[in-house]
Amino acid sequence: MTDATLRLLPWSSPDGKPSYVLGDGTGMVSRLADDIEEAQLFLADGLVEDARRLLDARSWTTGELHLLAVELTESLVEIRRIAASRGARLRAASPADRPV
Repeated sequence: MTDATLRLLPWSSPDGKPSYVLGDGTGMVSRLADDIEEAQLFLADGLVEDARRLLDARSWTTGELHLLAVELTESLVEIRRIAASRGARLRAASPADRPV
């Protein structure tokens, strides 16, 4: 396991601390993390569409705006975690492995 790297996972521990896995990115936990990240990105896309539709209607209630803000904030936290995880993995990759 010479190519092992530390990966930030898309979930937190029960006490809210970041969770990590050490590996080469091919194990069961890494594949599960990939699937969860894909689902989070898909849900974020849908939320952006919902937000555009709600805001374009210009007839929202304060409750709708509040719910939208809560959901967008939760999604942004997830997306930032994905970006941090992927950025760290890119920095850890050797120059030959980095995308151009």
